[in-house]
Amino acid sequence: MRVLVADRLPETHVAALEERHVVTYEPSLASGDLPSAIGEHEALVVRSTQVRSDCLDAATHLRLVLRAGAGTDTIDVTSAGERGIAVCNLPGRNAVAVAELAMGLLLAIDRRIPDQVRDLRDGVWRKGHYASGSRGIAGRSVGIAGLGQIGLAFAARLTAFEANVFSVGSPRRDAERQQRAESLGIRFVDDFEALAEACDVLSFHLPSVASTRAVIGQPLLSHVQPGTIILNTSRGDLVDAPALLAELEPRDLYVGLDVYPDEPSAPEAEFASELARHPRVYGTHHVGASTAQAQEAVADGVVELLEAFERGERPHCVNEDLLRTHA
Repeated sequence: MRVLVADRLPETHVAALEERHVVTYEPSLASGDLPSAIGEHEALVVRSTQVRSDCLDAATHLRLVLRAGAGTDTIDVTSAGERGIAVCNLPGRNAVAVAELAMGLLLAIDRRIPDQVRDLRDGVWRKGHYASGSRGIAGRSVGIAGLGQIGLAFAARLTAFEANVFSVGSPRRDAERQQRAESLGIRFVDDFEALAEACDVLSFHLPSVASTRAVIGQPLLSHVQPGTIILNTSRGDLVDAPALLAELEPRDLYVGLDVYPDEPSAPEAEFASELARHPRVYGTHHVGASTAQAQEAVADGVVELLEAFERGERPHCVNEDLLRTHA
């Protein structure tokens, strides 16, 4: 199979792919480069690079777009399905890494770690200032919005810190996931508003779909307790930035973000974000899945899924219904 890899993979895994496929490895390709690069490739592997309809139009033999991660909102899934192109993802492979970052953001905010580092580097000793104000994690009520693999991995870490963990109940949750949640001692409420009212930490682990966009906005924020910490390590468009900015100081909120509504698509760029620069926002650079452990796990998944696709299987296909309709 002719495979175009348009994002970075470990060299060992590129070599493994080359043993079985004809591989074009171009990790620096941007979205605008894909239409001219796709050619006669039968499979396209991407991480964060957008796959738009112009790329799909230019493809003559494409059968698979493989997202080396979970979210597929950067891929025109509908257009792909209408053209008979499968879109598959790799859910859960980077769950541990993202959960670890969410935990790190929570601890960094609670203990004001970045502020302390900044003062020390500026030659300032402020033990009296920083010795008060931290509430700690043990005994704290933490609400998790989204109990997928990442949400459950975050819950496991919170449990180890003796936090009280809450989430939203769902009759559609599969039995295995529900059992795992219950084994972690997660308590359930009816909706996001009740979650906000019950908890003083809210962590979002949701996909980007119509019902979740701008969910961190005024309607939900009106239910948030003063002093709450809000974390978002999933998708930037979950945040209504103007609404969140307006509530930070009046409600004494602190926010930990790894993703932003207007973040650059390039790895290096200027980023003049009012939200990211706010002193109550503790941010990272969309690096939740960027650990060696996660990269290896995702790369293993790429190799495994391409092999399965060659056998006629479509694991984790997100547009299966469209493929059947247009078969």
